[in-house]
Amino acid sequence: MTDDSADLKDAIARLGDEVARLNSHRFVRIHNKPSRLIWFQFMRGLAFGLGSALGATMLVSLVAWWLSQIEFLPIIGEWARQIADQIADPR
Repeated sequence: MTDDSADLKDAIARLGDEVARLNSHRFVRIHNKPSRLIWFQFMRGLAFGLGSALGATMLVSLVAWWLSQIEFLPIIGEWARQIADQIADPR
C-alpha cells in the first residue's frame, strides 16, 4: 500500500508542476485579462480580413489574366477580353 500512496503523491506532484507550467504559458496569460483578450482578438480579426482581401484580389486577378489568354474560344475569349479591359481601364 505504501508504493501506491508514493506513486499517487508523485503523480499529484507532477500534475501540479504541469498545471503551473500551463498557467505560465503565453496563451493563458493573454486570456487572463479581458482587455488583452479583446486587443488580441481585434488584431487577429484585422490580420484575417487583410489576408482574405489580399488573397481574393490576387486570385481574381490571376483568373482574369488566365481567362484573357484564352482567345481561341469565341465565347469565353471575348468575355475574358471584356473583363481584362475593364480591369485595365476602370471608368
